[in-house]
Amino acid sequence: MGDSILTAATVITMDDDTPRAEAVAVSDGRIVAVGTLAQCRAALPDAEVVDTGAAALAPGFVEPHSHPLISGVATQAPARSIAPWDCPTWADVQAVFADALATADPDAPLWFAGYDALLHGHPSPKAEELDGIFGDRVAVVTDNSGHGVYFNTALMRRYGWDTTPPEDPVASHFGRNADGSLNGQGFELPVLTAVTGPLLAEMGDPLTSGALYYALMSRGGYTSASDMTFDPKFAAGYEALAAAPSCPLRVSMWEMSVTDTYADPISFAAGEEMLTKSGVKLWTDGSPWVGNIAISFPYLDTPATRTAGIDPATSGGVDSMNYSREQLDAILDRAVPAGWQMSFHANGDLALDLALDAYEDALTRHGLLGADHRWRLEHAGAGTRAHFDRAARLGVHVSMAPFQYYYWGDLLAGQMFDEAHGAQWGAFADAVASGACVSLHNDGSVSPPTPVDNIATAVTRRTRAGGVYGPEQAISLDQAWRAQTINAARTLRREHLVGSISVGKLADFVELSADPWTVDPQRLIDEVAVLGTWVGGRRVDLAEFLAAIDGADNTEHAHLAQREHAGGCC
Repeated sequence: MGDSILTAATVITMDDDTPRAEAVAVSDGRIVAVGTLAQCRAALPDAEVVDTGAAALAPGFVEPHSHPLISGVATQAPARSIAPWDCPTWADVQAVFADALATADPDAPLWFAGYDALLHGHPSPKAEELDGIFGDRVAVVTDNSGHGVYFNTALMRRYGWDTTPPEDPVASHFGRNADGSLNGQGFELPVLTAVTGPLLAEMGDPLTSGALYYALMSRGGYTSASDMTFDPKFAAGYEALAAAPSCPLRVSMWEMSVTDTYADPISFAAGEEMLTKSGVKLWTDGSPWVGNIAISFPYLDTPATRTAGIDPATSGGVDSMNYSREQLDAILDRAVPAGWQMSFHANGDLALDLALDAYEDALTRHGLLGADHRWRLEHAGAGTRAHFDRAARLGVHVSMAPFQYYYWGDLLAGQMFDEAHGAQWGAFADAVASGACVSLHNDGSVSPPTPVDNIATAVTRRTRAGGVYGPEQAISLDQAWRAQTINAARTLRREHLVGSISVGKLADFVELSADPWTVDPQRLIDEVAVLGTWVGGRRVDLAEFLAAIDGADNTEHAHLAQREHAGGCC
């Protein structure tokens, strides 16, 4: 790879020693100088000077919590998106249904991804409703949360479930009629896999679908990502994507604690700069949008919650915990001696209490109090200043989910929960003020991979519909940008490689259409567009990347379809 010097109207480094620059010198995929054009020319006298044409060149965004490969399998073609950001209303969803019926291969199953009862304002469908829409066509609809799936009688007939309903798998269940027959609904991962796996195996090439999601993340400006539900069965797929020309993402893996191998090491032929296993992941509670998060305050009884099937009498509370303390302790005691970075999904305040209790005791047992362990809390939607202060004291990093507030904020405050709790959802200012290392994420495919939207939401506290709740929880642009770059890199233990434009780091950049520091914060989403990305000193060519994957023999990756989990709110 030849030497080059990149210029832009301004270079935003996120490096405190040189916050702004004119140019960046790159050799062999790494940054060798940052400063004036003259300084960069002195460092690389024979390098080609490349004017990117960007209003700003910044470090590539870092996604500390995502599921890139399986998000592609779950949401990209041949699946059709009905997610709320693509189809805001039930009428929009019905239009996608109608188009699929009119244009798809009449013998092929129909898959629709991204249903959300709260945002679509329509009860989760059952077989009777789907039968009226699709007739004898096999059709399946996956919930955007990753916790539900809805299917018609034609699918049941294909599987023989119409005459012999299956038993409920462990830790999941089918919806049933009074006589025990299936009603066309199912909940949690094992049921989702049972419903969707056989269809995906015949619907297309899962590796190509994964590549499409990589491209989507790249268009959002991401150059580094993570898989927070890694299974070693995914390894070959990640290797194939990493080996393709112009691969746009570096990926860090957190292996699910439900595998038999979660405490075991794994190495990748692509090398640690592209692929690495970093830790172990588990879930203390579930999703706010289906009513199974562990909270001390109640869901409200409103038209929104009734439509979504959330019963305040049975939703939330300690019964929403996925693990007992004894189970958490056993997982920690197996993973921690191997040196893994722990990551706990926790949305509700009770779930955060459980996670922090387990963390503090394990850190004490294993002599890690005060060590640079960087264990993690994910989402922390109902987190309070007390939670964040405790996390900071323990050295626990907090990765927050602005998309929860952006898309659901108008429901959280007054329709799902009382104002006192709903308006404080995603308490960014409290988290930052605690001193904890705070990052921001999209949790793809639960929200689109749009880091600029994350930053704008944390800075303005403005929802997609324009509402503002808990304005005192807004943070500065600098704090939010750090949370999506250098802080996110620290949480991934990758700050020595990415997250800022600094000498010695990998040459991963994002080109922006405007300098965000010159834009009205209320206009960030509208005026700051991603023009392209660079990985390892090379401008990413998504057409080249997608063509390489699409043109390859990917039959060895067909098993990925069997591991589909619809992205999950994980």
